[in-house]
Amino acid sequence: MFQSVRTGVRARGKPVWTFNNTVSIRFGAASLDGIGDLIGGRAYGLVTYDEPSFAAMADRVRHLAGPPSVTVNTITPNPDFDALSEACALYGQAPTPPGVIVAMGGGSVIDAAKVLAAASGDFARVQHFLETRQGAAALATIPVIAVPTTAGTGSEVTNFATVWDTKASKKYSLLRPEGYPEHALVDPELTVGMPRSLTISTALDALSHAIEGIWNVNANPFSATIAIRAAREIMAVLPVVVDEPENLDLRTRMAEAALFAGLAFSNTKSALAHSLSYPITLRHGVPHGIACSFSLPMILRSVIGRDRACDERLHAIFGPDLDAGADRLADFLTGLGVSVEPADYGIGAAEFEVLIDDAFMGERGTNFIGKRDWLASAGH
Repeated sequence: MFQSVRTGVRARGKPVWTFNNTVSIRFGAASLDGIGDLIGGRAYGLVTYDEPSFAAMADRVRHLAGPPSVTVNTITPNPDFDALSEACALYGQAPTPPGVIVAMGGGSVIDAAKVLAAASGDFARVQHFLETRQGAAALATIPVIAVPTTAGTGSEVTNFATVWDTKASKKYSLLRPEGYPEHALVDPELTVGMPRSLTISTALDALSHAIEGIWNVNANPFSATIAIRAAREIMAVLPVVVDEPENLDLRTRMAEAALFAGLAFSNTKSALAHSLSYPITLRHGVPHGIACSFSLPMILRSVIGRDRACDERLHAIFGPDLDAGADRLADFLTGLGVSVEPADYGIGAAEFEVLIDDAFMGERGTNFIGKRDWLASAGH
């Protein structure tokens, strides 16, 4: 028997739902050539990584749009308070204040750009807001043009950014209505040749966005439709593209699937798997995309038969037998070299149980339609 887990206002017997996303999207190979049109003559700040391949991309942007007012290329994976404070100070040294920020890189770069856009040179304002949820009026609103170079994080179409406080072992989300990028320029050519490990981890992040958008209290017919398409495509393409990293057609399909997953979770936000992942990344150093995906088969097993709409949407991804689908999902992950066993990440059984308990209490865990005892009945 199905259990009802849906909430919300009802009109004429049907749930009321909304979908909102303000990002203007430009997608396709060589679309980076249009960056100058998007900048539109404004002074701009360029945020990227300090790596040779990104230096070459930055030179291309300079050729197309002129020199930036300031370049911040100190961004590292999972930027924390200290790194972002330094980046904001560098940004504040711009001789001409940028009218727009171009963020070219993975999710860490785009998230960092959102922080810079809110801080406008003073990270203390953002830190105060994150720690107290006060001071929103003091935050700036500088437009961001997001140019993702990976296919996975979805940050180019969301209004939130992940910020880490490594010293305190905490993760924050900079979430505000003004946080959506002005433009997302998604050029699959920029992902060609991406290393295997990064291809896998970012794609699995996108897969988690898609599937977690289905067993989600905020799911709606539109978000579910694009989440289903994203999940099916990622599972079809990822095992192939890792062996054909120069294949532009496969990279294009993966970039589009990741974009759809990002659009879906821009409205639903993530759920239990992501909530579980944050301390695993902080404590055990597991890359985010792996940390938020290895638990998906376990969580899938826990929701089978619990909610009719959720089951119907999962059927569209995994077929009529969801128990077998959970097994196939586990095989999919292990086939990519991603273990589904917590112990393989240095997580003992007792610690994992505590992590699950804490995940249900986390901000993202409350988006999950399930209950703690459902996981227990599924064997975890």
